[in-house]
Amino acid sequence: MNFGYREVCLDHDTGPRHPESPDRLRAIRRALKEHHGVEYVAASDVDVDLVTEVHGADYIDEFRAFCEEGGGNWDADTVAVEATWDAALAAAGLAVWAAESALAGDDGRDTPFALGRPPGHHAVGDDAMGFCFINNVAVAAQAALEADAERVAVFDWDVHHGNGTQDIFYDRSDVFYASIHEDGLYPGTGDVDETGTGDAEGTNLNVKYKPGADTADYLAAIDECLAPAIRDYDPDLLLISAGFDAHEHDPISRMRVSTEGYGAMTDRVRTLADACGADLGFVLEGGYGLDTLADSLTTVHEVFDGYQPMEPDDEVSDDARDVLDRLADQGFGSK
Repeated sequence: MNFGYREVCLDHDTGPRHPESPDRLRAIRRALKEHHGVEYVAASDVDVDLVTEVHGADYIDEFRAFCEEGGGNWDADTVAVEATWDAALAAAGLAVWAAESALAGDDGRDTPFALGRPPGHHAVGDDAMGFCFINNVAVAAQAALEADAERVAVFDWDVHHGNGTQDIFYDRSDVFYASIHEDGLYPGTGDVDETGTGDAEGTNLNVKYKPGADTADYLAAIDECLAPAIRDYDPDLLLISAGFDAHEHDPISRMRVSTEGYGAMTDRVRTLADACGADLGFVLEGGYGLDTLADSLTTVHEVFDGYQPMEPDDEVSDDARDVLDRLADQGFGSK
């Protein structure tokens, strides 16, 4: 794969006990050293005018001023320093690079993956939250729409619901947003009956699983609900909000996705993109166990380098089946 990366993203210093630390990128880079076919691209900063296509200009001005004044605690979870502004512009620029690179034909072993931080999917149109300041994947989707794409799909497999991405596109039919996330976890959004509004009705899909959902449950959501819905939507670009905190050993969630499971999900989305004739790109979100984050992300890379992940032997759980049946009743997939 081709990985977008900028050293300035390490300068976003969240402090010694914050889970979203620069060590996340360092762990990924160390792990990728052991794998062949890895290429790095230092993409340019995002254009602030593009950012204000998805975020309010007043909010972006406030964020910039907050950093220029030395930063601090934006809220209880979301921390900035002076360098956070530059890191956020770089992270969003890397996401835009992933979208534009995919649209330009980079696929297979050249599939783009943006390794930026701070992450983005909790940032709403007019506020920062949940470690996020600029919604990187939303800015990338907007860039794609202003280029060659008519429709973009975003699949968010981070364990937390991407409330910001949903909020930004909830009434827009040119972006389909889908998420698999843990019920009861921050930020508490993403109910299955949130399906979009107005002309965008049916372009928002939430698979809200109870704690303990495993790889088989995630793959069933993709096979039965997400893949049919995205095929029907027929996007030009599929972007993955790739968080790795649903891992069975991640310290801040209770889901049970295995490292091999991330490989299986990667194989699914690659097949889905091919079936839609859509280009494919990845944007890093969460993942807070350094070893599991690095191992899972390198498994994603290995799938594009020829590795065939093993399928789980487990049956879909009863709790997951109840959620999938509810979604089928709403027209997402079939029983």
